Amino acid sequence: MDLITKVKNRERLTQEEGEALYMLDLATLGELADEIRVEKFGKKSYFNINRHINPTNVCADVCKFCAYSATRKNPNQYTMSHEDILKIVKNSVAKGAKEMHIVSAHNPNDGVEWYMGAFRKIKEQFPEVHIKSMTAAEIDFLSRHYGLSYDEVIEQMIDNGVDSMPGGGAEIFDDEVREYLCKGKVTSQQWLDIHELWHSKGKQSNATMLFGHVESRANRIDHMIRLRNLQEKTGGFNAFIPLVYQKENNYLKNCNYPSGQEVLKTYAIARIILENIPHLKAYWATSTINLALIAQEYGADDLDGTIEKESIQSAAGAKSSNGMELNLFIDMIKSSGFIPVERDSLYNELVVHK
Repeated sequence: MDLITKVKNRERLTQEEGEALYMLDLATLGELADEIRVEKFGKKSYFNINRHINPTNVCADVCKFCAYSATRKNPNQYTMSHEDILKIVKNSVAKGAKEMHIVSAHNPNDGVEWYMGAFRKIKEQFPEVHIKSMTAAEIDFLSRHYGLSYDEVIEQMIDNGVDSMPGGGAEIFDDEVREYLCKGKVTSQQWLDIHELWHSKGKQSNATMLFGHVESRANRIDHMIRLRNLQEKTGGFNAFIPLVYQKENNYLKNCNYPSGQEVLKTYAIARIILENIPHLKAYWATSTINLALIAQEYGADDLDGTIEKESIQSAAGAKSSNGMELNLFIDMIKSSGFIPVERDSLYNELVVHK
């Protein structure tokens, strides 16, 4: 049976077959991925009204690709107080935000209560707001730094109001590449173990993959297959988010920065390989809004959200620092031939903008 027939029959692909998908032309890959997308979601493109908050840039870990950490090139360290965070939440809720996406650097100067206290205070004042926070890398950092088990950190997260986990910190699972990119950070297996534990609590999360740096196509397929295997076991991943590496202001050299065609191929292949993860997100903050809109034709059914403010990707060159205005976002999706659907953080449909 040839590869295209196997894809059309929705048969599970091997590592070698996944790599072979890259040899197909872009148009063929687009057709195969779009068929799966339409089968699952028709012409709907999901987004939410969210606010990204990055409460501190002080970090104990050293990642070559990071332009955000204040321990590297950036001398302007900051750490928000709980009052600062609550002020942002209040302003964002007034603008219609329903999700707070809170991701920090790994700050060794602030205790667990700084993290958990912020979540608790947000939930007390804004109980309707969905808190998406604490990457597996942050959980691993708190565990290492404060002598807590992963389970203890996760139980504290749940007790203090965290509703779901973002997918950050996955980077690339290949051990050799990971050693070069982010030695000392959460390992690949630890990342998977933390998400499995989170799912075992009846909670949901996302998964990411940072690509377009020093990894190979084979590394990308291996990454996707490891996620597919965990999803088969737990069913806890909502979305897969391929993050396009941002190349400015960091220490990562000699990268194979991807062309637009390579990015679109990777989206399409992700849609084909990860048949058991419902949503494929074209995160416009890393891909650019124009490429994200095109990615809707290559399997992506979600564009993330309005974001409002973003610090991590924009520090490395992404044009996402001030988010996206809601009406413009909706109009751009419509103009690209798709139906904008505002969702909540767990993909329940709220408003269909026909």
